[in-house]
Amino acid sequence: MLQKVQHYIDSHQLLSPTTKILAAVSGGLDSVVLADVLHRLKVPFAVLHCNFGLRGEESDADELFVRKLAKQYGVPFYSEQFQTEAFAQQEGISIQMAARSLRYAWFEQMRTQLGYDAIATAHHQSDALETVLLNLVRGTGLAGLHGILPQNGHLIRPLLALTKDDLYDWLTSKRLAWREDSSNESRKYARNLVRHEVVPVLKQLNPNLEETFTQTLERLQGAEAVFLASFQEIRAKTQRTENGTTYLSIAPLQQSPAPVVLLHELLKPFQFSYVQAQEVAAAFAGLSGKSFASPTHVLVKDREELVITAKNLEVFGSVALPEQATQLTFGPYLAKITRKSAEGYKIPRSKDTVALDAELVRFPLKLRPWKQGDWFIPLGMNGKKKVSDLLIDKKVPANLKPDVWVLVSDASLAWIIGHQPDNRFKISENTQQVLEITVTRI
Repeated sequence: MLQKVQHYIDSHQLLSPTTKILAAVSGGLDSVVLADVLHRLKVPFAVLHCNFGLRGEESDADELFVRKLAKQYGVPFYSEQFQTEAFAQQEGISIQMAARSLRYAWFEQMRTQLGYDAIATAHHQSDALETVLLNLVRGTGLAGLHGILPQNGHLIRPLLALTKDDLYDWLTSKRLAWREDSSNESRKYARNLVRHEVVPVLKQLNPNLEETFTQTLERLQGAEAVFLASFQEIRAKTQRTENGTTYLSIAPLQQSPAPVVLLHELLKPFQFSYVQAQEVAAAFAGLSGKSFASPTHVLVKDREELVITAKNLEVFGSVALPEQATQLTFGPYLAKITRKSAEGYKIPRSKDTVALDAELVRFPLKLRPWKQGDWFIPLGMNGKKKVSDLLIDKKVPANLKPDVWVLVSDASLAWIIGHQPDNRFKISENTQQVLEITVTRI
């Protein structure tokens, strides 16, 4: 099987000898195989793990399992805990879509901040089949028919040459452990319904379904390539990006033979649906100011252009603070980071500055909004205190509590920003170097 994966990687040019890989590992069967295969192929990689907090202790146990797996392979481990339900409720979208939006936004954030080249996911042939069947049911264009691509931007899928049965056989033959997500058996999720009820029926008609389906996907991908060659010319005339904002000129779209189809292609990277593309196109001749929202972006019709800006998803996740950073913007704040000798150092009295023992923190640090259940050990004390209780004691108004952020080292809170540091990271007589962080509102 290793040779098959290596051949697939080589034939699709997914990796080079210098490619730095982040592997998305949930702890499930598929991702455990991904980590093991990368390890056996001697591909250097680090592990990314998303904890969506949807299954309580089970989610936390998954995170611990993946952390131990990364340690077993001797590779770096990075995790993130998301407020998935809050994001889904705010956006009026499904939990699955919310998790997907948060996951891929965080993947790209980590890739750029840590200096990696690509993110590997554990998608396989069976996933590709299920994806196309779901797209057909929901309605789709060419992109929905090509299934999951070997490479999409910085995302790569080294296991697409394999079926689910291949992965299971590998796992059992190597006696590898994995975590079983209890939600995988629930028929209330569309993908599970297709996996457990639809695909088995299709396999009765064609036992080699995945193999023949893969051949069909290759032909569809070729047809899409022809379409995209023409599409790129239209994109060049229509789209420009300045300072993180994307602008689409309306006139070239109106003059095209299929404005909605082309507009949807332009809007897909920003997670707008085909129905929304229809609504935006219908507003071409309308007044300026009409807005549309996807899970990750906001689009506004402004005279002869469409203006697209990104939403701030940090409130539902966190911002990584790399060891080499000297300043960093997060939420409405700017953090300035300096290292100083502990000899003769005087701790600042400002509530906006914290001084920590640089040897006690673990990078990358994280900056995120506080959440219910967070606790820390107040400076000078030994017992735990909930952040919610601290904010009550400080008489922080209810409408200002969501603006309180925390600095996290590994899994421990090091500073309730603007309020109090954690005793575990305090400067002591043994401190040699001080990590000083000052946070100001932008």
